[in-house]
Amino acid sequence: MMKSEEIIKKIIKFLEMFMCKTLVKRLVSIILLIVETPEEKITELTGMCNRSVRGLKKEIRNGEIEKLLVVGGGGRKAILKDVETAVIEEINKNNYHSKQQIADMIEEKYGLKVSKSTVSNLLKKTE
Repeated sequence: MMKSEEIIKKIIKFLEMFMCKTLVKRLVSIILLIVETPEEKITELTGMCNRSVRGLKKEIRNGEIEKLLVVGGGGRKAILKDVETAVIEEINKNNYHSKQQIADMIEEKYGLKVSKSTVSNLLKKTE
């Protein structure tokens, strides 16, 4: 017979095929908290940090159920978001041979210092 820990790990791997890793960890942690699994064991099984597990426990205790499965919210605003269209028009209009030339043009015209990888991501996104 399989140990419960092995089963939980397999369930986590299975769920990761359908959901993001963070949401899977939260979901499994919530279930384990509801059945009163010790926080240390939840941390060990799911890979969530102790602070996150305590936060989930507090949300459950406070009845903040709608917050439990919300993931994300953060993220950084794209540096080129406001000038993206203008940059693409400029690239199409003129003859740029390298990503570095494009990065230099963006800094010169828009005052934004960007890396070659940022330029590469922009080009991939707008191909």
